[in-house]
Amino acid sequence: MTTLHGEFIPAAEKDSRRMLVLLHGLGDSLDGWRWLPEALKLPSLNYLLVNAPDEYYGGYSWFDYPGDIAPGIQRSRKLLFDLLDDLRAKNFPADQITLAGFSQGSLMTIETGLHYPHRLAGLVGISGWVYEIENLIRDLTPVARSQRLLVTHGHFDQIIPFAGVREQIQKLQAAGLNVQWHEFPKEHTVYGEPELAVIREFVRAGYDRK
Repeated sequence: MTTLHGEFIPAAEKDSRRMLVLLHGLGDSLDGWRWLPEALKLPSLNYLLVNAPDEYYGGYSWFDYPGDIAPGIQRSRKLLFDLLDDLRAKNFPADQITLAGFSQGSLMTIETGLHYPHRLAGLVGISGWVYEIENLIRDLTPVARSQRLLVTHGHFDQIIPFAGVREQIQKLQAAGLNVQWHEFPKEHTVYGEPELAVIREFVRAGYDRK
């Protein structure tokens, strides 16, 4: 049975149940995101950095790309459901968990978060895209409509073109989803402190929500 490997980084504040689960991009690993806790400067936040299930040129992937991506996406979504359920069983309430991801990890964040049957603190998608958006919108549940989403993207992204992603996000907003959209003059990366500040505020606000 496949399970996901993750590395837990505890919060600076003792006994905090707030959690951020981070999903890396194609060919990366959890090692590529060990800088995030120090950069976000949120002492009440625990982190779980997660490796995708498939080996890929020295790193990992969430699904085959290019090609038939559907089986891998569905398999990884189930694995992430299991991971979230496991966190809940370990006394990390769903509404105290933020799910975040970059590129492929962003797709999996949105795909998982909008199908998961419990409201999370928030979903953060960085430099990614949405899988089968028409089907996603058609199958939206009341829980999906109560999820908070932050999606960021770069004007100069040569991996996942900006215009197509902006159009997808506009469709999600038109369907009634609570999506905050932020664009930056960046390529396929994180735009330093300006982008981190947006993420930091979004994550913080999710834990303060009643």
